Amino acid sequence: MYDSEISRRKFLAGSLVGLAAVGLPAWFAKEAEAAEKERTAGRPRRIGPNDTIQFGVIGPGGSKGGYRMGLGDARAIAGIEGCKVTAACDVDGQHLAEAVETFGPDCKGYKDFRELLARRDIDAVVIGTPDHWHTIICIEAMKGGKDVYCEKPLTLTVDEGRKLVKVWRETKRVFQVGSQQRSEGRFRLACELVRNGRIGSIKRVEAHLPTGPTGGPFEVKPVPEDLDWDMWLGPAFKTDYVQERTHGTFRWWFEYSGGMMTDWGAHHNDIAHWGLGMDRSGPLQVEASGKAPNPGYNCYNTFPEFDITYTYPGGIRLLCTNQGENGVRFEGDEGWIFVSRGRIEASDQRLLDDPLPANAVRLYESDNHRRDFVDCIRSRKQPICDAEIGHRSVTVSHLGNISLRLGGRRLGWDPVEEQFVDDAEANTYLSRPMRAPWRI
Repeated sequence: MYDSEISRRKFLAGSLVGLAAVGLPAWFAKEAEAAEKERTAGRPRRIGPNDTIQFGVIGPGGSKGGYRMGLGDARAIAGIEGCKVTAACDVDGQHLAEAVETFGPDCKGYKDFRELLARRDIDAVVIGTPDHWHTIICIEAMKGGKDVYCEKPLTLTVDEGRKLVKVWRETKRVFQVGSQQRSEGRFRLACELVRNGRIGSIKRVEAHLPTGPTGGPFEVKPVPEDLDWDMWLGPAFKTDYVQERTHGTFRWWFEYSGGMMTDWGAHHNDIAHWGLGMDRSGPLQVEASGKAPNPGYNCYNTFPEFDITYTYPGGIRLLCTNQGENGVRFEGDEGWIFVSRGRIEASDQRLLDDPLPANAVRLYESDNHRRDFVDCIRSRKQPICDAEIGHRSVTVSHLGNISLRLGGRRLGWDPVEEQFVDDAEANTYLSRPMRAPWRI
């Protein structure tokens, strides 16, 4: 199991108040505790049957081998008062059976997501499929009147993200992207301090990601009896079954994902954007270098090692690298702040300990990413990481991958038009063909 997977599990098990004693300054923890009490004070003790929100989970995955984000998200939501999972869909029969057993006799199983989405009694869906399926299912869910919780990275390409955001705006569905670091106190504290000038003028941000795996060529094997391989591939091109293309290791193939750049990059680049106030914008330039993946067919083909530099308005630079301690470091002309899932520290402890003034900029507060989604389903407000925010965060990772795939070429980027500047070849990487009959 990867260290990053262990870190993720510990993170998901935590809460803001529970972490107060391990790194958050007293003033910040006290504020959070008071806000939590205020939020829950007016909550009804019991919710009637008519108020129950019914969920479906598409792509729950299994509970073994660390590939369980969809199942874990759905379990967490099912544990929230007034929520019930009544449908599950997976093209892997074993995973589907586990999900149905997990959620009880009222949960019906499906192998085709369209059948689940056709149910009028399903109010919202949790999407934990491989990345190459996200956009198609998200769009169909929103058009079908469902609210959506989709795991990150939100999309496979920039063009998919633009189309998804367009439908989100048109349908006005509640949409939460699973960038759950926004719902962890350390990250919000770091971003609030940065946004309020605590470390002065920002010059540089560093997003430190894990190193990706290498491997292959892998053996072609018979398709497992319980797996609908053609449906698993969906819009991706037809290929023989290779076990390493599926489940948790789909992340290391450009056909289905974007490697460590989109896996962890979607998390840390999201925090970089939050701290910089660039939630709905992006860089002006990208330039990359990295270790090429193994050559040949049926090998992991995403980049395991990389150093990518993005330039933002005002000359601010974001370095995304596989070197250094996992986390995000903000550097200003008056100090620095480092934040990760395990700790927050600064060049001077007073940068953290001194309370923010009453008129300070305060960011969206959530201490539970899934509950924030549920609360927003009831209020019809948008949650802490809506569709456009998720799209813009993963776009940064996509741009880095495109530069890597073009040999590290320096690329100009127009964040308004969402196109490369004067580079027709680079713009061809903004989308990928889909295998018939699938299309957006």
